[in-house]
Amino acid sequence: MQYLDARLAENIGRKLKELNTLRPLPAPAVKKIQEQFQIEMAYNSNAIEGNSLTLKETALVINEGITIKGKPLKDHLEARDHKAALDYLYALVGEKKRINITQPLILELHRLVVEETDKEWAGRYRNSRVYITGVTHRPPSAEFIARQMQALTKWFAASRKDLHAIELAALLHHKLVYIHPFFDGNGRSARLVMNVLLMSHGYPLAVILKNDRMKYYRALSAADKGEYKPLVRLIAMAVLRSLDIYLKTLTPASEERENFILLSEAAQGSSFSAKYLNLLIRQGRLEGHKEGRNWLTSKAALKRYIDKRQRRRV
Repeated sequence: MQYLDARLAENIGRKLKELNTLRPLPAPAVKKIQEQFQIEMAYNSNAIEGNSLTLKETALVINEGITIKGKPLKDHLEARDHKAALDYLYALVGEKKRINITQPLILELHRLVVEETDKEWAGRYRNSRVYITGVTHRPPSAEFIARQMQALTKWFAASRKDLHAIELAALLHHKLVYIHPFFDGNGRSARLVMNVLLMSHGYPLAVILKNDRMKYYRALSAADKGEYKPLVRLIAMAVLRSLDIYLKTLTPASEERENFILLSEAAQGSSFSAKYLNLLIRQGRLEGHKEGRNWLTSKAALKRYIDKRQRRRV
């Protein structure tokens, strides 16, 4: 079954091809943008789970080792742990072109992401039942975890040739949080495992934003019932956003860069409202991405959408 919208897949494929034509990428620029994404990922992934550090505070904790007055020690440790896990992820993807998702890999990522906050259970499956607040799903008893994790890795090996990489990453993410194999750090570990797979296929790090937290939770709840399209779309939009940012940063000639602007600006001189452009982006019909609370697109992307729509009408 196809879960990824064809138009969205086409946009992502074109952007990835465009990024690949720029290779080899300039090392200093890549290092800078990777560092930016690591901070952003650590902040958003931790914030989804309730960490109180802001993006700027997360950067200060990670880069400067500064202690933020009034913020819990646990929040500082989570930021540092997440940075260590991302360092491992980047090193792993840099060494291997083909990466298998195995139990040892999942356990190692979990160990790194909770190493300072849950030393006793870092890299170990839970040994008792847990309950997730606010959802109807009840994770399996501890006695079934090893068996279900083995089934998960077998499913991955059997499915990797049949699914688009983004579909595979989304389903893998959900299946891991559905099993909920750890006492703490399940969501953060699942988002890291998802990115191991995406990055091994050439995509940049995909960040699920804190601002999309409720949409993310709704998509996971739908996936619990077997409806995977909302989660696949959410992750695909995160991938598209990262590709846009990479291209915006790394395209060498300024005249070749897509100038991303607010939807209100893009709507000027067109027959579309900013609200309608927002709908088109969220449907995957118009290229665009979110920065903070603002949705952005470009005049070039809008022209591509209009040209494609006119060709279909003809």
